[in-house]
Amino acid sequence: MTPKEAYLALNLLPRIGPIRVRRLLERFETPQAILSGKRRELVMVPGIGEDMADQIGDWENRIDLAEEQRRIADHGISLVTLDDANYPAALRTIHDPPFLLYMKGTLLPGDAAAIGVVGSRRTTHYGKEQAKKLSFQLARAGFCIISGLARGIDTAAHEAALAAKGRTIAVLGSGIGNVYPPENQSLADRIAESGAVLSEFPVLYVPDKQSFPLRNRIVAGMSQGLLVVEAPARSGSLITANQALEQGRTVFAVPGPIDRPTSEGCHRLIQQGATLVCGAQDVIDELGMEINSLGLEFEPEPLFAQRSGSGPETPEKPKRQIELSEIERQILAELEQGNGTIDSLADVTGSHAGKVSATLLQLELKSLVKQLPGKYFTKAS
Repeated sequence: MTPKEAYLALNLLPRIGPIRVRRLLERFETPQAILSGKRRELVMVPGIGEDMADQIGDWENRIDLAEEQRRIADHGISLVTLDDANYPAALRTIHDPPFLLYMKGTLLPGDAAAIGVVGSRRTTHYGKEQAKKLSFQLARAGFCIISGLARGIDTAAHEAALAAKGRTIAVLGSGIGNVYPPENQSLADRIAESGAVLSEFPVLYVPDKQSFPLRNRIVAGMSQGLLVVEAPARSGSLITANQALEQGRTVFAVPGPIDRPTSEGCHRLIQQGATLVCGAQDVIDELGMEINSLGLEFEPEPLFAQRSGSGPETPEKPKRQIELSEIERQILAELEQGNGTIDSLADVTGSHAGKVSATLLQLELKSLVKQLPGKYFTKAS
């Protein structure tokens, strides 16, 4: 049995967890030795009682390792363990790093220059627009955008990073073969093509209340800083922010209207010392220095080019992305005739509404389309 197979077997056993595996490794040194360990030796490890020792000793009858390996192959998943060189370096530094990650896509060394983006699932128009704008600009500047693929802010952050042709990583609170929410399956597929989708859960794992906080510690742990875009007073995003602070990460928060409950959590974070973010440059200025201090040789791209000449330097808007896909050209041609809705544009292009919605977001971020009240879209002037 290889070390990776042994880690996979341990991950399939219930209630083992990263901390117990770390303690087991301190005594047995290798995952294979843990699985073949004698019961009397297993129970001597702190946190390993008789029941858990029995589970480990009887692991072959408790799990179906071959079936899980088939699922991994069927879904095009690879495994990353703490022993692998491409395991995220920042994640190694947290108290309870996952000893095994399921991955669809690829991890690159440059992903170390990462910022986590989190916020409410039930976002407002303001929150979604800020998430899109900030994530787009940060991805363009060279940051990897890490989020949890949830509805609302997470989805907006991933979509914006893809539209910027930047790197983005989705960390799931479910198995990769059981994407949650299900409507984000196509988004997960697109992320895997140019970035990575990660999970510490078995392929078909169904999410529960405990799996999302576990997911969030990875989002925070892989990031050099965490940006909270919109969060009410009681929010999972605030739990993630606390995890980030415990892990020594910088926390950023976007302010909102002072009378909106949807921004109350962000305001509380700012009162407690989080960095107030008025624009992407606030994040770049602080995190750029922090990342360089770690020896990662990260130099963010400037958000604005400078005019040449002897006169005063003035910022220019980033150049528009002029490469358009066929569906983007079809949508723009239709909007030349007047305003349109997602459904009407889907009829014209022959594409499903989800793809049209994603394409409209890309066109918005390219400043070619703008959204009007009532979910109507028009061509930008």
